Formats: sequence, C-alpha cells, structure tokens
Amino acid sequence: MPLIGTLAADGTTGNRELGDVRQFTRPQSPLRSRVVYAAAHVVPRVAGDNVPGAPADIDWDATLAFRRHLWSWGLGVADAMDTAQRNMGLDPVAVRELIARSAAEAASAGGALVVGVNTDHLKDEVVSLDEVVAAYLDQLEHAEKHGAGVVLMASRHLARAATSAADYERVYREVLARAGSPVVLHWLGEAFDPQLAGYFGPELDVAGRIGVVARIITENAAQVRGIKMSLLDAGHEISLRAQLPAGAAMFTGDDFHYAGLIAGDGVRHSDALLGAFAALGPHASAAVQALDAGDTDSYHRILDPTQALARHVFEAPTFHYKTGIAFLAWLNGHQPAFTMVGGLHAARGLPHLSQLVELAGTVGALEDPELAAHRWNRFLGLHGVAVPTVVGA
Repeated sequence: MPLIGTLAADGTTGNRELGDVRQFTRPQSPLRSRVVYAAAHVVPRVAGDNVPGAPADIDWDATLAFRRHLWSWGLGVADAMDTAQRNMGLDPVAVRELIARSAAEAASAGGALVVGVNTDHLKDEVVSLDEVVAAYLDQLEHAEKHGAGVVLMASRHLARAATSAADYERVYREVLARAGSPVVLHWLGEAFDPQLAGYFGPELDVAGRIGVVARIITENAAQVRGIKMSLLDAGHEISLRAQLPAGAAMFTGDDFHYAGLIAGDGVRHSDALLGAFAALGPHASAAVQALDAGDTDSYHRILDPTQALARHVFEAPTFHYKTGIAFLAWLNGHQPAFTMVGGLHAARGLPHLSQLVELAGTVGALEDPELAAHRWNRFLGLHGVAVPTVVGA
C-alpha cells in the first residue's frame, strides 16, 4: 500500500502506510431493513470565484455525479441540506437550482431523494411568525413542483421569532397543513448551528422540547413521515424515538453514535439521514445489506470502526464538518480540486486533515489509495511541508 505523509499539531512530520480499501459489493436490490439517506455536498467549479460572500458557482456535472455514486450503493440522497452548505455559502438562487437539478437527476436515475425546505431566502433579520410560515410555504411549493420529497429544516428565522413552544406548534401546524405529502421534520442542535439554540421551545429544557416535538408529530401525524434528529446525544434521540406515534420514523442525524442507533435495541431502531454517510456510502450500504441478511455481527464489524472517522470529521466546531466531507470526496476522486463554495475548504487545518487521511485509511474509506496518497502528499508539499521518505510529496 502507498505511503502518506503525516503532520501533527506540533509540527512533527512522519509517514505511514495506508490500510487496504474495503471491498464491498453494490446491492442488487433495494435495501430493506433500514431507510438510509446520505446528505450530499456540492462541488464548486474550479474556475469559479467561490470566495466568502460570493454567489455559489457550482460544478453541476461533478455535483450530480456524486449523487449518482450514492444512489449506486442503494442509498437515498438528502439534498440542499446543511451538508450542501445551507446558511454557509450556498445562496438561495443556488439552492433552488440544486433542488431542480437533483430532482430531475433522481427521476432519471430512479434514486430516492429528499430536499431541504427552509426560510433562508429571507434576509438575516427578525421577521414575524406569519412571514416565517409564508417563507416555508414558498420553498415547499418549489420542492413539490419538482417532485422532491421534503425535509422541513429548522429555521433560524423561526428560532428568532418564536417566544414559546406554542409559537413552534402554530408554525408547524400551518405549514404541515399545506404539504402535499408527508414530510420529514428536522431538529438541528446548537453544535451544528448556534443560532438554533432553544429550538422547539426556548422556555423549556431538552426533555420538555422533546415532548413538544412528539406532540407536533402526533397532532399532525398524517403529514409527518418522521424526524431527523441531530443533537449528538443518543439518549435524547432514544427518548424521542420512544414517544413517536406509530408510522413515524426516527432518522438519526447523530454522526457520533449512529452505529448503535441504527442497529437499535431489539424493539426500536433509527433509520438514517447523515452527512457522515456522504463520506462512507459504501460502508453504510454494506452494513445495511448485512442487516438485511440478518447478520448483525457483520453490520457492527463494518460500521462500528467508522465512528472514529465520523467523530473526527464532526469535531468542534462541528459546523465545519463540511470541510472534511469535501476533502474526502476529493481524495476519492469525486471532485477535481479540494475547494468549497464560500472558501470553506480553509475551515480545517493541515493537522486535522492529516489525521483524517489516516483514519480514512484505517477504516478502508479511501476508494483508490494510490490516488488519495498522491493527492495528499502533493497537497502537503504545496503547503511547504517536507515529509521524509515519501516519494512525490
């Protein structure tokens, strides 16, 4: 296997051999035992002016090819979510085009797709609850017009406008009443977006807000498919999961604890809607294929080791996890350069990326180790890091 250079936070350099790539098989039929969506990122155009504050200039061919890659493994795609840099570089015009293009690609490929519906086309200001409802409905209409399933994302505008849990219940009741088909709700914790503090009830503790969410889903059961929960606390997810009405799914968004949550406790389990699975599509597919075959031991052998990689990608500040997702996509040949819209490829330092390469190699998440080593070693050299005994660094 190829050698890679390594760089520690104290400046120490070294090298190590990459591990073997995991040889997984694409499914020949749809996955059965769990519903799994990978939240996909967007690939910027290399010649585009994707600097902070500029409109996103997207490489549509590479962006859609990555979605086809995920569909080829039997996974669904969750698009126009925070992994695609909503509220962090992906502007409202680009969001609408992404939804339209992904929906058309999903229809052509026969892939499962849900897309984020939010209020982020409004200016970054305090608006009324009525304006929040209208903004949600505007984006809902766009998604449904293109035939996409919907994830009703947590709204920064609602977090600012709401003064109580009752305000959340009112807004969700009014928006859900207009949905053409059942939607997935979305609870994104403060680690992912500090502006969403106190979501679903600023006057309540987490247990109280869990009760509010359960009540919203129960009272609007015909319009709610389930909820994606991303609080990075397995106990909170298990608590809400136990309170969901029959037919409502829990889609784990917990990138720290997904292996155990998806496996379940023998009574209840979580399905998945995860940014981590954009980087681990083959592993996620193979793990669910093992569950489909009744082989729980193989499921854990495949998925449990990936948690160390995911925890590193999502380490604080967690909202910069998108950098790791794009970095791994580049190492794996899914995009021509390590760049991101908004210039966010600079959001993680070289030692963080160095450890990410090592962890990806350890779990077999580098699809072409020779390519990954070549790209990483040259990247280190470009940044002035002289790594001993690594040819081509």
